[in-house]
Amino acid sequence: MQSWTRKLRMGMVGGGQGAFIGAVHRIAATLDQQVELVAGCFSRDPDNTRITGAQLYLDPARCYATYETMAAAEARLPEDRRIDFVTIVTPNVSHFSIAKTFLEAGFHVVCDKPMTYSLDEAERLMGLVEKTGRVFALTHNYTGHPLIRHARHLFRSGEMGVVRKVLVEYVQDFLMVPHEKLGQKQAAWRVDPAQSGIGGTLGDVGTHCVNLLEYVTGDPITALCADKSTFLPDRTLDEDVNALLRFKGGGKGVLSISQVATGEENGLTLRVYADKGAIKWAQENPNYLELYRYGEPRRVLTRAQGYLSQPAAAATRIPPGHPEGYLEAFATIYVGVIEAIRRSLDGHPMRPEDYEFPTVYDGLRGMQFISKAVESCHQASTWVAMPS
Repeated sequence: MQSWTRKLRMGMVGGGQGAFIGAVHRIAATLDQQVELVAGCFSRDPDNTRITGAQLYLDPARCYATYETMAAAEARLPEDRRIDFVTIVTPNVSHFSIAKTFLEAGFHVVCDKPMTYSLDEAERLMGLVEKTGRVFALTHNYTGHPLIRHARHLFRSGEMGVVRKVLVEYVQDFLMVPHEKLGQKQAAWRVDPAQSGIGGTLGDVGTHCVNLLEYVTGDPITALCADKSTFLPDRTLDEDVNALLRFKGGGKGVLSISQVATGEENGLTLRVYADKGAIKWAQENPNYLELYRYGEPRRVLTRAQGYLSQPAAAATRIPPGHPEGYLEAFATIYVGVIEAIRRSLDGHPMRPEDYEFPTVYDGLRGMQFISKAVESCHQASTWVAMPS
């Protein structure tokens, strides 16, 4: 049966009771009615998996105690029943082993960011994706917003000229109090280097910043100089980071991230200043893009308008004046993943460079950023080169 005549079958590892991002993935994947969740290993606790599966109306026989059991059992099922892909929504430390298991079992993979626990794992995973030829997607979901895709079109088409300065910030107050001591699972693993890796805020929100600015401008970071801070007692990972950036095209940038910024909720903002114009976009008000031209009035572009580019139109679902936000942008990432998986299943795989979603190479880039930022901090905030 051709994949285009049915919904794709999705499995999930992680995302059980008490988790946040698993439910987001389930909503996003199924928003456009192209996917059905049919199997999962939702927790290391089998009871949690059983309860989660029951709440999602899944067949108990396809709610597995371990991800290894899940991969093996699903691979043994007939092609018209087994999962087509798995989504990984666990702490960073287990991303690589889960992805490796499912890729080697023949399944496509969607993984939450940052991609892996370490840079070495990221490099190994890249090789494995290339070897297996499976689709691998990384959910840097902010690239799915219509106006971010329009901003990318403006820079990639040459309309904005050469990038001179980038200001990107992502500020929250999520870790202002020691939630990890108060039983909050989302905080507990994020502040634990044994589960997160060498980057705290660097991995959680810094990788989003790097992915977003390079996605929009097409101008990669070539060097950085970083300073990190940890304010709350008993924590070892970074809570606040400031970095200077240099870009391949000659421009400069400033990155500022924090999860102890009092009163901030999810303040991701991108400003890009080039020689023909500039843009400003804020995640908390994502349906608007400010566009500047020297000597002209500032313009505010809104989503779902005919004057926007085709990439923006393709990421738009509803008419003007009806806000689209976080979940829809997340779902747009899945739309691209679904197309790539369908083409692969039908024997006409897409080239990774044609994917409309972040890939294993973006995941490697994020891990390179974390590694180099920490290296700079450990060398008294000296400049270090980013891999080209």
